[in-house]
Amino acid sequence: MIYAFIGMSLLFVAIGFIVTENNAKYILAGYNTMSEEERKKIDLALYIPYFRKFHLFLGISFFAIGVTVNYFMGKTAGGVFLGVYPILAYIYFIWNGTKYSKGLSPKTSKMAIFGLAITLIFVLTIIGLGFKNDRLSYTTQQIEIEGSYGEIIAASDLKAISLVDNIPEIAYKANGFAIGAIRKGYFNTKEGERVKLIINADNKPYLLIIKNDGSKIYFSPKEQNSELLLDELQQIYAADLFK
Repeated sequence: MIYAFIGMSLLFVAIGFIVTENNAKYILAGYNTMSEEERKKIDLALYIPYFRKFHLFLGISFFAIGVTVNYFMGKTAGGVFLGVYPILAYIYFIWNGTKYSKGLSPKTSKMAIFGLAITLIFVLTIIGLGFKNDRLSYTTQQIEIEGSYGEIIAASDLKAISLVDNIPEIAYKANGFAIGAIRKGYFNTKEGERVKLIINADNKPYLLIIKNDGSKIYFSPKEQNSELLLDELQQIYAADLFK
């Protein structure tokens, strides 16, 4: 995650120095879509230094605070910070930047703030759902995993169930949620295999469920115990599943 903090911090700083008074009408978001009359109401000579100072501060603070949070509070907290801090910063940036307009209607700024607020709510909702503990339950007929990426697996579709000490080395996320140790969804391994991860916490060993079609599900409970869970499954399903 340290590379994400470095990359985004450098990007924020670079943005601050790329935009100038000469190219603002081409690349400065919002300003580049204004009419000439509207642009005259923006004190660009003061706004550009404000724009540059904000992005310089954002880049430095994003790295410094992000690395500190990640180190002392863990990768999960660092991931939340990575997604939330820039949105909050830009809400303040837009709100405070309205003082550089001269009689320009605040409608555009309000719409931008509203859009960012909706984005923030969406991000927090996704994070909340990702942090939710997705439990595994079972009957003699099926195994059910809760959550957005959960599923119901019929007993007849089970090929093997076991415990493993590690999940495969992941190349990238194909479709899912990943912050710190929490990973839920579909991920591609470095060997080119696509697997489903339902990792509620970094609790080892992991339960590995292999279906008849060859697809694999790695499950790590937050409140349940993997060893006890496997023992319970062994009591109700055919013994050849656990070889």
